[in-house]
Amino acid sequence: MSMRQLMLMRHAKAAPAPRFGTEADPSDHARPLNAMGHAGAVAMRAAMLDHGLSPDVILVSSARRTLQTLEELEPWDDIPLIEPMDALYLATAPAILKVLQGVSDTVRSAMVIGHNPGLHDLALILLGNQAAPAGSAAQRLSEGFPTGALAVFTVPRQWRDLGRDLGGTSPCRLDRFLCPRDLGAPAR
Repeated sequence: MSMRQLMLMRHAKAAPAPRFGTEADPSDHARPLNAMGHAGAVAMRAAMLDHGLSPDVILVSSARRTLQTLEELEPWDDIPLIEPMDALYLATAPAILKVLQGVSDTVRSAMVIGHNPGLHDLALILLGNQAAPAGSAAQRLSEGFPTGALAVFTVPRQWRDLGRDLGGTSPCRLDRFLCPRDLGAPAR
């Protein structure tokens, strides 16, 4: 059985969201990264290079802030297939899973660049009942998924089986959880 790699990345820090009443402003989709977001994404690119993380496919929300995050991660040594997707804009964990379950079995490494709370919820589903010792990547991930963060999982199954309960606990293994503030990027 061949292993797959899944990278979940939340967009980098963006300009504040305008608020009108209880509904999000329609211009939310067009919010750009702020200076801290650009710096955080650049720091994440360096960390990805250091760890040899290079996806075959990148599925990215169509929002401006996710596309700008992707731009800061470029160029890639091996050019991945990049698919901007409206379906990933503010997507829930089940919606993200549905997209990932449609990834071709020939893809060994996939990356999603999206939004919370969907990405954090999905990461927790994939984490399952893994032990989370104090200070571990799993424990830090369980506490939150900050802007610009990257969770890297090993997936031992076909993409179509991702997130499905095929015998109890999640078979995915969290390999690392990186946050821009841990890499020396500005924290505010």
